[in-house]
Amino acid sequence: MTTMSYAARDSFTMLRRNIRRMRRYPSMTLMLVGIPVVLLLLFVYVFGGSLGAGIGSLAGESGDYVNYLTPGIVLMAIASAGQGTAISVALDRSEGIIARFRTMAIARGAVLTGHVIGSLIQMMFCVVVIIGVALLVGFRPNATFIEWMAAFGMISLFGLALTWLTVALGLVSSSVETASNAPMPLILLPFLGSGFVPTDSMPTAIRWFAEYQPFTPVIETLRGLLLGSGIGNSALLAIAWCIGLTTLSYLWAVRRFAKAAIR
Repeated sequence: MTTMSYAARDSFTMLRRNIRRMRRYPSMTLMLVGIPVVLLLLFVYVFGGSLGAGIGSLAGESGDYVNYLTPGIVLMAIASAGQGTAISVALDRSEGIIARFRTMAIARGAVLTGHVIGSLIQMMFCVVVIIGVALLVGFRPNATFIEWMAAFGMISLFGLALTWLTVALGLVSSSVETASNAPMPLILLPFLGSGFVPTDSMPTAIRWFAEYQPFTPVIETLRGLLLGSGIGNSALLAIAWCIGLTTLSYLWAVRRFAKAAIR
């Protein structure tokens, strides 16, 4: 076998380990998908009437707030799944499993690769559940099959960026409790973007931040693909953010993994 074959085999072994842990502890996955579902239902049935009337045609042809809201909730679900990634990585580090793997004859990057791919699978499960619930409560996208594929490609690219970032956060956290809190700002960023209301309605300083933070172009791209509301340059900005975050987070995670493994 070649070096690449050994690395792929070891990464697949680590992926199976992470999937098996998800199956043994389903409460974590339920919690990660439950919070966005509760927020979706809360904003649709409690605040949806007032907020939907306030944003008018931006909510879609039907004027239903769930059309405007769903892309933001999808990104919140991705950030919420990233919280589970940080906890899993910190748990492996605090229990000495990473150090143990270091002594074994396995590819060095297989541990992180297994976490990243396992987390992406968990993220996509959360996204599918969120979209399914949204469809049940009135979400009515008009996207073609190609646009749906492009939307899932955008979600996967952004999910990969957040996964590497939360892997790094899990490695630098001093405890599992710290790792569970570190990704919280990511979950709140859709509120400070165009996830729940248009950025035009925000005060100047907050609006500037909301328009240039990474969640907003991704949300606008998904909204344009699924609802036909227009994308503009949001797709280019979203891809640039994803590539930049992935590159920097990957380098940060690999460097911290090397230090964590020799402690």
